[in-house]
Amino acid sequence: MSAPASTAVPGRKPVGWRTPLIIVIAGCGVGLLAFGPRSALGFFLTPMSQENGWGRDVFGLALAIQNLLWGIGQPFAGALADRFGTIRVMAIGALLYAGGLALMAYSSTPLALDLTAGVMIGFGLAGSSFNLVIAAFGKLLPVEWRSLSFGAGTAAGSFGQFLFSPLAVGLNQAVGWQTTLIIFGAAMLMILPLSLALATPAAATQPVTAGAAEPQSLRQALVEALGHRSYVLLVLGFFTCGFQLAFITVHMPAYLVDRGLSAAVGGWTLAIIGLFNIVGSLASGWLGNRWPKRYLLAANYFSRAVAIAIFISLPASPAATLVFGAVMGLLWLSTVPPTSGLVLLMFGTRWFAMLSGFVFFSHQVGGFLGVLIGGIAFERTGSYDLVWWLAILFGVLSAVINLPIVEKPVARLAAARA
Repeated sequence: MSAPASTAVPGRKPVGWRTPLIIVIAGCGVGLLAFGPRSALGFFLTPMSQENGWGRDVFGLALAIQNLLWGIGQPFAGALADRFGTIRVMAIGALLYAGGLALMAYSSTPLALDLTAGVMIGFGLAGSSFNLVIAAFGKLLPVEWRSLSFGAGTAAGSFGQFLFSPLAVGLNQAVGWQTTLIIFGAAMLMILPLSLALATPAAATQPVTAGAAEPQSLRQALVEALGHRSYVLLVLGFFTCGFQLAFITVHMPAYLVDRGLSAAVGGWTLAIIGLFNIVGSLASGWLGNRWPKRYLLAANYFSRAVAIAIFISLPASPAATLVFGAVMGLLWLSTVPPTSGLVLLMFGTRWFAMLSGFVFFSHQVGGFLGVLIGGIAFERTGSYDLVWWLAILFGVLSAVINLPIVEKPVARLAAARA
């Protein structure tokens, strides 16, 4: 498929039917659909494990593989989108995602689960998730739309979590977990038409604008970014975000049942997280235009550590759990707008998707370890306590890591703009 002729150029108003509002609405739709089912996969842990006689480590390993391959695939998906345009990558990703969910319903062995829930969904997410949406926003939208659109795209993913978590619980009870997975897979095909609004031009067709820096090759962009201290700090700090979020998403429902609460409380807790993250993400996008982004990130990570410490210290109750969900929701993906904004500020739009992908790779390494260590720790000790305390420690460390970040363009861009 080729990009529509009305492709926008950064700094110019889009022409034709793809107005900024249409682009944002379509991108939010993609974010909602892509983030919804994967955030609800924790509700399939118990029924699949019971039916197949697995320990929690089997399901945990498959989703850990998913998180890792999502991260590994993201820089490559971003590089392909930067070079050839977004729409091709997003279409392939959506098809892989849909197929992985549908085939997961028939995965009766650990290897089959690793291939469907792990490999197919992992690479599918790399090509269709909100990271590519945000990269498309950065390339297509005028400067004044960008920060808030980053928050809106992230918030849409959170609404997907709010929508799909109770939906998974309800459908599991009404039609069974296998049919639920097939329904979720079919829903992912809706990403295909929505992606038409997010088509970006191939690198060879992008015009050179006045004041632009000299064109970079992929290798030059990587060398520049990996040698930039602030970018490296940003990458390291984002590890914590993935560790905390993936562990909570996958293991929280089972953790709450272990503490005597119902599965419904787990479903509504993840839904509350998604609902409140809509507020948190939009607020983060708005604040990113007004406050230093490094301070927003440091405050977020430290606040998460405090919230987790208080939650695990309190007796288990639905009220305490839902309040924890609300607090974590405000902090959940509100790291994404300032993180994406910093990458865009430092390096510009040319290789934005790829460089954001490398930051996200760190996030998914954290997610891989959070899910994997969660399953192993429970099987070995019968408790998730070790992982909760690691989440607290990483939160404090990331708060410290983000403070020295310098918020300005690299010398190459600064000289060109001057």
